[in-house]
Amino acid sequence: MKQIPYWLDTAPALPDRSGKELPDEADVVVIGGGLTGLSTAYHAARKGARVVLVEKDKVGSGASGRNGSMCTQGLTIGVGEARKRYGQERARELYDSFREAVDVVEELTHTEKIDCDFNRAGRLGVAYKPQHFESMKATQRDLADNFDHETHLLTRGDLKSELGSDYYHGALLDPLSAALHVGKYVHGLAEAAERAGAAIHERNAATGLTRLPGGGFLVETLHGTIRAQQVMAATDAYTDKALPWFRKRLINVGSFIIVTEPLGEARAKALIPNGRLVVDSKNIGHYVRLTPDNRLAFGGRARFAPSDPASDVKSGDILKREMTEIFPQLAGVRVDYVWGGMVGFSWDRLPHAGEENGLYYSMGYCGHGVQMATYMGRAVAEMMDGKPEANPLRGLGFPKVPVPFYNGTPWFLPFGGAYYKVKDRLR
Repeated sequence: MKQIPYWLDTAPALPDRSGKELPDEADVVVIGGGLTGLSTAYHAARKGARVVLVEKDKVGSGASGRNGSMCTQGLTIGVGEARKRYGQERARELYDSFREAVDVVEELTHTEKIDCDFNRAGRLGVAYKPQHFESMKATQRDLADNFDHETHLLTRGDLKSELGSDYYHGALLDPLSAALHVGKYVHGLAEAAERAGAAIHERNAATGLTRLPGGGFLVETLHGTIRAQQVMAATDAYTDKALPWFRKRLINVGSFIIVTEPLGEARAKALIPNGRLVVDSKNIGHYVRLTPDNRLAFGGRARFAPSDPASDVKSGDILKREMTEIFPQLAGVRVDYVWGGMVGFSWDRLPHAGEENGLYYSMGYCGHGVQMATYMGRAVAEMMDGKPEANPLRGLGFPKVPVPFYNGTPWFLPFGGAYYKVKDRLR
């Protein structure tokens, strides 16, 4: 069993972008080589900026290469909660930005000819309990009436044509959400950024940041110092102590995935006949999809613990047990991959982007990073170009985690996990 992300293992080999000499200065320095950073670098370079991206490992080695490879629509907090907080008009604006984000990913794959198996497979939100299905009925009406988004309600009987499991009580199908191979997408976006003129420096962590009196920043890295007019922090759940302001605003949660051995086309189609992206309605839920080579990828929180080799194996054991509860026909199937990664959550469960003391940022995607990181990279490039109105998240602030002395280490997660597991049992 391999303890590496399936998406990175099955993507084309990356070139070695380490060991290059840093220039003395740049117009823009991007810190972080995930989808946010690569998209920012790509869009800023296309505007003519001299862009240098520094990444402490390899591009896509963080959350961008460790996720479920889903490009889905919808707000983490739901449209009802968004309306309650911000009013209908602002809720619609936020919802539309998440919808447009999927379009931006699709456009990029076409424009830059990124071969990443992008496919509008559709998202199947499955109801863990009967009352969850009743809520889905109200959501479907709300989306159609107030958000101009047509979805399809599936009863438990209807669901048999979409899922080889009797575990759920119905579903809400969003036909516009997309699947892709995120490893190929990350690699393709890095190459597109380089074609646009951005320089990518891997294995070169940013270690310090100093704002200069005359404007701009001095960025210290493991392998030199570079002066920049503008700096973008694109580190999300992998933000380290060099950027403490952001660490106080992010709760980094482990998420884990197993991928089975190849099942063959017939067996794979018996599980998810139409290739949908499956996400269940539990608080501590699962996300499931087929891979392009007919394996099943099965992910979830599993344990409220950080990702490391030992933790990933323990989480994989939990996920395999849960997978066979939902799909008993997979009881004897071999698991070929297990891995984990960190997901950046904000306290209000929305992404945040803006400028803090001259430093641009976009973080806290709460599990919607594939599309929103790409979209927000484009938005930040526009913001750097003097267009603050390009930020769809403007005005939301970025609340601190309201825990005394919190510094980015979420010691309280096991207690929160226990609470939500009880909630899943009771409601």
